[in-house]
Amino acid sequence: MDEELPRTNLSINNRSDLRRILHLESLYKKNKSEEHPLKSMLEIMVKEQMKKGGDAKRCHLVDNRTLSAEENVPASASTTTDASYVWKDGDLAGQYGDSLSLSESSSAVSQLTASPAKESPSPKSSKSVSLCERGIFLPSSSQDSFLASSKAGLGYEKKNSDVDGQGSRTSRMRRGIMAGPITTSSQENSRRRPVRRTPGSLCLDKPEDDSDRVSWMSQSSSLDAGLTEADGTRPFERASSLSVSSHRQSMDSSEFDGLQRVKLHKNKSACSPRVDGLHMAGLVLDDIEDDEDLCGLSTVPVSNSLPQHNLNKRPMDQQTATALKEIIFGSPMMCFSEEWKRQSFTFSHVPALRYGIVQKKGGPCGVLAAVQATVLQKLLFERTISDSSSERLRVSDAVRTKCLTEAVAEILWRAGDRKKATVAINSGRSLFTPVGHYRSEGVLETITCVDVESLDGLKLLVEQNVQQFESGPFGCILFIICAILSRTIPMVRRDMDVPTSTLIGAHGYCTQELVNLLLCGRAVSNVFDDEMKLDSGNGNFTLLKGIKERCNIGLLSLFEHYNICKVGSYLKTPRFPLWVVCSESHFSVLFSLYEDLASSPWSPREFDLYYYDGLANQQEPIRLTVYPGSAVKPSGSEDVDTDLIPPLELCIRTRWADAGVSWNESEPIL
Repeated sequence: MDEELPRTNLSINNRSDLRRILHLESLYKKNKSEEHPLKSMLEIMVKEQMKKGGDAKRCHLVDNRTLSAEENVPASASTTTDASYVWKDGDLAGQYGDSLSLSESSSAVSQLTASPAKESPSPKSSKSVSLCERGIFLPSSSQDSFLASSKAGLGYEKKNSDVDGQGSRTSRMRRGIMAGPITTSSQENSRRRPVRRTPGSLCLDKPEDDSDRVSWMSQSSSLDAGLTEADGTRPFERASSLSVSSHRQSMDSSEFDGLQRVKLHKNKSACSPRVDGLHMAGLVLDDIEDDEDLCGLSTVPVSNSLPQHNLNKRPMDQQTATALKEIIFGSPMMCFSEEWKRQSFTFSHVPALRYGIVQKKGGPCGVLAAVQATVLQKLLFERTISDSSSERLRVSDAVRTKCLTEAVAEILWRAGDRKKATVAINSGRSLFTPVGHYRSEGVLETITCVDVESLDGLKLLVEQNVQQFESGPFGCILFIICAILSRTIPMVRRDMDVPTSTLIGAHGYCTQELVNLLLCGRAVSNVFDDEMKLDSGNGNFTLLKGIKERCNIGLLSLFEHYNICKVGSYLKTPRFPLWVVCSESHFSVLFSLYEDLASSPWSPREFDLYYYDGLANQQEPIRLTVYPGSAVKPSGSEDVDTDLIPPLELCIRTRWADAGVSWNESEPIL
């Protein structure tokens, strides 16, 4: 149903709105006060309807359908009577439409109205038993009038003249027994029976007079206009949902037929399908007792203020989800770990580190470091503030959220080759039912993908949904899904040296391909510049792909210190003095407050670098003073054992050879 009728901004998405629209507040409060309250609104509604049905046992005549019993009437009596009944709180056909037909009702009346010679001593009991066998229960107050009407219409007094028959009919109408003209069996068969309301259809309160009835029908038709299926058909029919009130039973057939025509005309004029109308698929009857406990649902809807011609919304399907799992994990049977599911881009509450994103557990550090460096790029070098001191790092909630929005938009736009991007939004509900070789985990199945073809539109869309990245339960996962879909799955595979490579490796760690996708927009497997060809013999070459251009954010790796890899100049000398540091299977961030440090071909005599690790539970900034070259060394560094040199210093020396590093009274990280 979610695929055929996707939710809109007019859909009802929580219990409070549903209670208000259905006017169930009083019943809900009454149920809460009971000793054993029911858990769902559906149970409350059923209980209330059953209670009303038990209290209202009186039956009323409502239409001009005639139940003929000519085969049980003596030859001298040819007059028939109309005996169509309805419950007070819902018509009989609506409640017993599947089990009680017109012929069965005729048979029931026939059994009740035998000849005088065969009349039982207790007519009330025989009538009750006959109707109970068919699921019809009449109260004792109505049995006498029912039996009297049967006797009067079935020939207990012989009436041979038309005048007498008409007079008898008029007398019965005055007593409220008939709701329409006397008809024969052939007329009844040719008459089209009104459509019955389904037992589960939505009911509105019935009016008490004609003027209220017309107004009520108009409201019912207006509500019906939005309740349409995807193909334009109606989920339930209201054409015969109105019942005539008991004090209006004496209305003649012309008045009743005229009212029916007005009702049908209103329904026809209001039942045109609307795409943006109210859909039944948007009604979710959940059993969450605490209405505020909805942390797993996205509370930020997609706004319609974006240019609609630039947006393409589509729900996640199993084919795309399978392809995503294969490129992320290598198998559709694998799932994200709890560390990944709980991770989002939440900022630190430490006053001096409010710019920092906090990592809860190990695993997503590569993604967090790339986003953290881009946030610092927006915060330090792309704002209009000219202050170069560390006070720029003391930011408000609004400023850091804005920087996160711009950082996410830039990374996704770069991944989409600066032509388009895709934003994955958590819809809060499953959009497909997995089948076959696929393991569901409740993350990919809830995603709605929105394609954007302009950078301004992307920034606006991310801004409207930034809370799902900053504080949502799957913020980090949604972000990498955005990056992969922006690049497209086939292009990500084409970027890799080995098509079977994955973006998340052993123990849930980010691979170099995922980090490169976020830093430079391509999921290449290497960190050197451009490409490298390796001779495979027999004239064959193996192409190794590297970084194509200079990046905004750089990379320093401990693996280069051990001569395992070579970081090219495109990453080692980025446009901004910001570096993602890969050390000891962990990613963190190293940055400077001075933009000239990256653009200048030479390095100053000494400069400061700031280090931030979201997993280290920092309580204060770590400031390092770097002395490039071997001429100047920090005090006390001559006596340091080479085995005790912090790995971070070794990474710094891959960029500034033989540099000395002072930790400025901070505890060195070993």
